[in-house]
Amino acid sequence: MKFLVLIYGNLETRKMWEGMPKEQKSAGLDYYAGLTKDLAASGRLVATAPLAEPAATKQVRVGPGGEVLSTDGPFAETKEHLAGFYVLDCDDLEQAIETAARIPEAQFGLVEVRPTRELNDLL
Repeated sequence: MKFLVLIYGNLETRKMWEGMPKEQKSAGLDYYAGLTKDLAASGRLVATAPLAEPAATKQVRVGPGGEVLSTDGPFAETKEHLAGFYVLDCDDLEQAIETAARIPEAQFGLVEVRPTRELNDLL
């Protein structure tokens, strides 16, 4: 089963990150690199990426006449913003949750695990 693991940050975690010494930031990034390597070696990693800041977001809509409309972000005043993701291939939801618990933001922010579906499941 495939799962999308959404990693959220917030103002507190952003301030905490910005206030860390370079060595501590490096250790945090090394942890993520190790987690990613471990997930790849286990065969569970499908994809992962950190995301740009919310201000870099574009919202895209197609108008009634077919014109493409884009709006600059951020779009909502929220406490959390989407900071990154993993796409995992796990045996079941329990394994996906156990894996998501290894992500540091699970302690300081929010990590969401969402099963994916195949298009045929929508019929």
